[in-house]
Amino acid sequence: MTPGRGSVGASEPSVHQLRLLLVLAEELHFGRAAARVYVTQPAFSQQIRSLERRLGVALVERGGRAVRLTAAGLDLVEEARAVVDAMARLRRTADRHAGAARGRLRIGSLGAEAGMPYAQAVLSRLRGGHPDLEIEVRNLTFTDMFSTLLAGEVDAAFLRGPLPPGIQSLRLATEPRVVCLSADDPLAGRDTLTLAQLGDRAVVDMPPEVPRAWWDHLTVNPRPDGTPVRFGPVVRDTEAMVLAVTQGRAITFLPAAARRLYPRAGITYVDCPELGESTGELAWLPGKRDDPAVTALREAAHGILRQSSDRARRRKPDERDGLE
Repeated sequence: MTPGRGSVGASEPSVHQLRLLLVLAEELHFGRAAARVYVTQPAFSQQIRSLERRLGVALVERGGRAVRLTAAGLDLVEEARAVVDAMARLRRTADRHAGAARGRLRIGSLGAEAGMPYAQAVLSRLRGGHPDLEIEVRNLTFTDMFSTLLAGEVDAAFLRGPLPPGIQSLRLATEPRVVCLSADDPLAGRDTLTLAQLGDRAVVDMPPEVPRAWWDHLTVNPRPDGTPVRFGPVVRDTEAMVLAVTQGRAITFLPAAARRLYPRAGITYVDCPELGESTGELAWLPGKRDDPAVTALREAAHGILRQSSDRARRRKPDERDGLE
């Protein structure tokens, strides 16, 4: 092919050839580029020559196996990258619309989160729309709820906010938080409590694997007046937490749904408006967001939110990055 003849006799290149051009632009060596895509060097070189013929322009200056991109090659590499990226997006979009997601979806659940009504509604909608998708729900404890997701051991998770950086989420529910204390505690008979009234009571603590900022936020440490929280026994899951409270060793703060999920003869739940709200979150990693199975899960969650209430229908669901 003679450089500079433009598009005379040119035809459309294949996306595969454009991918090979991108590899060659990175390696600038035919042998290394061929090895990266597991083909022989002659076959790789033949594909690049075919691409040049189709485009009607020289892309590389050859000198043995080492190469330099021509001016046209440098310009066309960026165009090739845009085409390859666009084709990947097209493929993902087509996969989403081609039918039901297949394969396996691993979902983590902090304690009973997957059993909450909103989570059950999401899972039911997901199963109904994607019957061939195998859904595995894995129980998570306080110690591994974030690390399991960040390590990619689950594809998504039902968690409680706030979430650390590096995690994206969709808020599924918001509810008040309550004080969980021993039924023998003198404050157990109150209708409501303030943080000041709880100042001298120990609060259950988390092991070092749990991000300190997460637990400090949930325990309001320090308190509004600057007083640090006095922490008590360390627990790794909600059952151990409730047991410590039943034994009178400490108090804790839980979502209001705990009244239904963890009824115990030895504990009492009391409202405390100062605690603020608890949020139920569907979480995933940014890199997993567009996976077909995770996309199906997110779409099921968005569908439930649109149906859940007039307020949810008026407000766009709040999909966002993890909070500091």
